[in-house]
Amino acid sequence: MAARKDIDGSVSVPAFYGKELRWKREAAGLTLQQTVEGSFYGASYLSEIERGHRRMPEELARHVDRVLHTDGFFARCCEDVRKAGNSAPAPCFAQAREMEARARGIEEWNSTVIPGPIQVEPYFREIIRAAHPHYDEEKVVQLVAVRRSRAYVYEEADGPASWTVLHESVLRQPVGGDDVMAEQLAHVATVAGRSSFVVQVLPSSGGPYPYMTGSTFLMSFSDAPPIVYTEGAYSGQIHDDPNIVVEYQQAFNRLRAAALPPRESLRMIEAAAEDYASGNRARRREHRRLASRGLQSRNRGVRRPGW
Repeated sequence: MAARKDIDGSVSVPAFYGKELRWKREAAGLTLQQTVEGSFYGASYLSEIERGHRRMPEELARHVDRVLHTDGFFARCCEDVRKAGNSAPAPCFAQAREMEARARGIEEWNSTVIPGPIQVEPYFREIIRAAHPHYDEEKVVQLVAVRRSRAYVYEEADGPASWTVLHESVLRQPVGGDDVMAEQLAHVATVAGRSSFVVQVLPSSGGPYPYMTGSTFLMSFSDAPPIVYTEGAYSGQIHDDPNIVVEYQQAFNRLRAAALPPRESLRMIEAAAEDYASGNRARRREHRRLASRGLQSRNRGVRRPGW
């Protein structure tokens, strides 16, 4: 049996609420299963609420108040907890990672980098060094190990059905240089060869699109309602309000419709990987640099009217 995890109620309002829920339930001598009997929710869902990972639906809160004889406390407070949200620094992505491990399906959008679970070590190291230049090597090694521990999400044949949309600029931004990008994009193409993982590229010429900032993960489960996890450079937030989740899902559907078809996207990724590996991209960059210097030199030699 897995060890029981303590709950730190100081982390967030949902964690405080969940800790109180667990205390009341255990004081009543009830298991998770006994507490949810007669409701439409499962024991695992209630467990996530106790750990501060899920929002308490009002109907479940009323049920819990009846079972635990808590005089309407949880029903009165559940809306305040929902408004408080579940914001936290990026390290608390651990909560979303726990959900990721149980997800039946994952849909992800990223406008800036390759998705975490399929990042190769050199690529990820460059991202860490850029975001946290003060980290020592021991810290970087630890983060690399955590990142690669999530590789199964996209790379294992029996992983969840996954669908990722990348902006074309992700393929063009030389993170770590040409060798690193060649390895990274070739890896994405290899993983995309499996039926459980689909990747699309949103072309730069496509104009405005949903989710123009940050990254977004939509996760669905066989035994719980779906959630959305949004992440910026240094913070993340879990959304499980049904109305918000639907908005994100509809936006992702529009994004997917605007992207190139999967086969065409895969060909673009493979071509970009070959471009980096062959040195063609480096030669084009050098040509543009020399052309730009030549243009600047000519401009300096032209007399402007009135000078």
